Amino acid sequence: MSERLQPGDTAPAFTLPDADGKQVSLADHKGRKVIVYFYPAALTPGCTKQACDFTDNLAFLAGHGYEVIGISPDKPEKLATFREKEDLKVTLLGDPDKAVLTAYGAFGEKKLYGKTVTGVIRSTVIVGEDGKVERALYNVKATGHVAKIIKDLGL
Repeated sequence: MSERLQPGDTAPAFTLPDADGKQVSLADHKGRKVIVYFYPAALTPGCTKQACDFTDNLAFLAGHGYEVIGISPDKPEKLATFREKEDLKVTLLGDPDKAVLTAYGAFGEKKLYGKTVTGVIRSTVIVGEDGKVERALYNVKATGHVAKIIKDLGL
């Protein structure tokens, strides 16, 4: 089981391909607040709902100084299809070898329909301007999660 991040931890650095195959690093966002969310798979109902919620609230979050990055184990080609099909505006990154998912504690054992399985743990990590973890939320629900983040951040 991968270690879960705690507030005050330094957010693990990453560089991953986006939906266009362009490399995106956490370091590219230094000095800005970043909401990094981890989801199991593009083009699935729950993940679509969550990505659409982030897209719908992107301008609001940006207005409060937050950028949003979604990370899944999908390849860039599938992310591009997901982005186009759902008209998503959030930055989507692929982590097929699951190294970043693991570093963030978003890959490991979880309960799925009463069974213990190994997979992506739907998680959100909020990284401050200093690169430190402000909040780390694990086993979040796809529906209503963005509204909860906005409420919890007092925005």
